[in-house]
Order: sequence, then C-alpha cells, then structure tokens
Amino acid sequence: SCFACPSYPEIRLALWPGPYVARELKAFRPHTIHIATEGPLGLAVRRYCRARRVPFTTSYHTRYPEYVRARYPVPLSASYAWLRRFHGAAARTFVSSATLEAQLRGRGFEHLHRWQRGVNLRTFRPLPPHPELARLPRPVMACVGRLAIEKNLEAFLGLDLPGTKVMIGDGPERQTLEARYPGAVFTGYRFGEELVHCLSAADVLVFPSLTDTFGLAMIEANACGVPVAAFPVPGPLDVIEQDVTGVLHDDLAEAIRSALRLDRRTCAARAARFSWHAACAQFLAGLAPIPLALRATLAASRSSVIIARITARRQTSGDAN
Repeated sequence: SCFACPSYPEIRLALWPGPYVARELKAFRPHTIHIATEGPLGLAVRRYCRARRVPFTTSYHTRYPEYVRARYPVPLSASYAWLRRFHGAAARTFVSSATLEAQLRGRGFEHLHRWQRGVNLRTFRPLPPHPELARLPRPVMACVGRLAIEKNLEAFLGLDLPGTKVMIGDGPERQTLEARYPGAVFTGYRFGEELVHCLSAADVLVFPSLTDTFGLAMIEANACGVPVAAFPVPGPLDVIEQDVTGVLHDDLAEAIRSALRLDRRTCAARAARFSWHAACAQFLAGLAPIPLALRATLAASRSSVIIARITARRQTSGDAN
C-alpha cells in the first residue's frame, strides 16, 4: 500500500515496505544494491543492507532540502544533515555532475562518484513537428517537466516575448499557472514518440529551474535538434555548451533570443556525448564491490539496453519512493 506525498499528490510513497523489501531481497540475493531514492523504500533497503552487511550505493538525484524549504519553514541545514546521514553509510553516493559534487562536498558529503545521465538517442532525434504545435505563432518556446513551484516556471511564463510558450508536462501548479497565463499552451504529459514530436516542434527549450541537479530535458531537447535557454546555475552549467547547444544568461529573455540563433544540427550532434552506453559504464564503475567475473561480464556487453536492464534489476528495490 502507499499514500500521497504531502503537497505533491502525484508522488506515491510506500507504506511500511520493510517486510516486503526483506522478502524480495532474500529471494533475489543481489551481489550489491543501489538505492535510487531516499524515500520509504530507500530507507527500508538501507536498513536491510546495514543489518546484513550487504554492500550498497546510493544516488543523490533531487535537491529535496530546497524543495522542502519552498513549501515549509524547514532550514536547509536540517534537511542536509538528514541526507548526509542517509548517504553516509553507502560505499559511494552517485551524483550527476561536477557542480553538484563540489556543492555536496562543501556540505560534508563523502565518497561521491560521478554518474552522468544519458538519453536513448534512438528515440530522441529530430522528427517532424507535432501537428498540434506546428501551426502555433513562432517562435515556439517549450518547457518540459513537472509543473511545480520549485521549477521556477513563472520566470519563463512572465516574460513578454513574441511567439508561443508551450508547457509540456503536468503537476500540482498546473491549474494555477493556466489561470494566470492564459496565453500559454498546456499540453499535459507527453511520452515516447509523441514527446519527441513535441520537442521537435520547438524553436528553443526554456529551462528556468534554479534547483535541478542535472536537467535531463535539456539533453533530450538537444538530441532533437533544439537549443536550450537557461540560467547559469548547476545543471545547465554541466550540460550546456555555451553558444553551441544553448545559451546561459542571468536575463532569461536574452538567453532565449540568443539561443534561437543557434544551429539545430550542431545541437543534435553534440547530444551524442550523453548516450545510454556512457551512462551505464559510469554506473557500473561506481557500484560497491562485486565479483570481478560479473563486473567483466557487464562491462563487456556492447548493448547499452542489456546493461540498463541488468542494472535496473540491481536497483529494483530502490527505484521508487
């Protein structure tokens, strides 16, 4: 059973998952475990590993302290202290970028390992524009992701610019934003090929967030040939090549205007740096000690899809909240 996360009903949290986690892990008998989130499932797996001395690693995906502070009067220091304790027991904590690694080291986190994100370049590629967006007044400025307060979306929606603002995604702030910005187009969630067609219809992807640890949507957009406009903050600083795949500027409107002049073919070509194969290789390199024979078998596979499936099995008990 599960319950809705306070103030974020779309996120479901497991209720008392300990017995289920222990039963599944005993049957699976993993060599090592990767805990993907700090929620109830992650806590249950961490408790299991520590009690039985099973080696495990963790991931720091989300700036929960900043997200919590945006909703409640909780000091950053308190949230970071809890996260430092959670991740401190792991053999390694995976982080998505050099900037995030430096920030966490500054807050006392140890044993950090770089795990860059990747996208499926067979799926995300330049395609014909989605018919719903193809006839919109240009330029089409798209924003992809959760419609939530921590995404700083009004910094984009409030800009006075020609063209059409398109919000691809959903979340707790959608009704408020739709009422406040009736000139914007809200598509709701889009997935798979439909999402790729939507991205391909955009002239620029706008990424206004100040708190993301990476920003996968930026790579997905680049892979579709779409340049990015964002603030010069962690996440965009680690993903965007200035004046090549996007423009970072303290003035978001200026970033958008400049990004519109960039070459789409170059954006698509540069996205190859963020392949699934590269991401999986980094993931395997950071796992807690496992038998050399198994590590060699995984590393020798040329199929990033196979590697992804194998590593997904290793993190099955930690990939939800």
